Amino acid sequence: MNKRYFDVFRTRGDGVAALLFLAPSLAGFSVFYAVPFAMGLYESFVDPTGGGRFVGFAHYREVLDSGSFRRAAINTLLFAGLSVPLLTAASLLIALLLDSRPAIRRWLQTAFVLPLVVPVASVVAVWQIVFDWNGALNAWLSKLGMARVDWLNSGWARGVTASIYLWKNIGYNMILFLAGLQTIPRSYYESASLDGAGMRGKLRHITLVYLTPTMFFVVLISIINAFKAFRETYMLAGEYPYDAIYMLQHYMNNMFASLDVPKLAAAAALMVGAIALLVSGFLAAERRFRDMLD
Repeated sequence: MNKRYFDVFRTRGDGVAALLFLAPSLAGFSVFYAVPFAMGLYESFVDPTGGGRFVGFAHYREVLDSGSFRRAAINTLLFAGLSVPLLTAASLLIALLLDSRPAIRRWLQTAFVLPLVVPVASVVAVWQIVFDWNGALNAWLSKLGMARVDWLNSGWARGVTASIYLWKNIGYNMILFLAGLQTIPRSYYESASLDGAGMRGKLRHITLVYLTPTMFFVVLISIINAFKAFRETYMLAGEYPYDAIYMLQHYMNNMFASLDVPKLAAAAALMVGAIALLVSGFLAAERRFRDMLD
């Protein structure tokens, strides 16, 4: 009996100790994330000019009826739909290459990780030097006798921003895939070789199957990062960029500049809801896939 009470007391003591260690993080999250989001959610349902009168979903209807918001939402979804698959495939291919070539892994791994530590302003400065109207790329085109291209104010703008996103995030995803590849026992490949399996068979039935949890996580992180690609686009093209790269964050930034807090809060809530739905659906698909494997 005494031992049972001692175990219960020890369990509660561990729980209290865990809460004490988590308290600073929970306090920071509450002060800088949870509380501001709750305040913004409240602002999206009231009219500040009417003394805080509750207006229901009126601000949400105004935002959804806005052509600028719809264009920004479509552009953001297109950007994520284009960039995330390309980023996942490219980082996986590089990880497979480095995993099969240990001799060059250290050098190339360092090269791909460098964009993670370079300040965003420096990254944008380099890309501006390349893709500006008077930049290096147009100078090369002129020397070749070809017409200059306004890269950031034409159909090429989405490709430029997608390239920045890929260059910035490919190193992080590659590290995750490399970590996942290291967890696959080499004995599986040896057994498959004895059974006569080729490279394609090993990739399909061993590598991709056991790398699936890592792949789900990589895609999830890539989707979230795609919604955070505003900094590079804003610094590269300004507050009102070319129509194809006008993102949700541009719309919210412009609402903030005009002090239209209710619409800003409503747009932010809609974006958070969309991300939550995407993440929930993705996690549900991952659980079903794991159940199929079990």
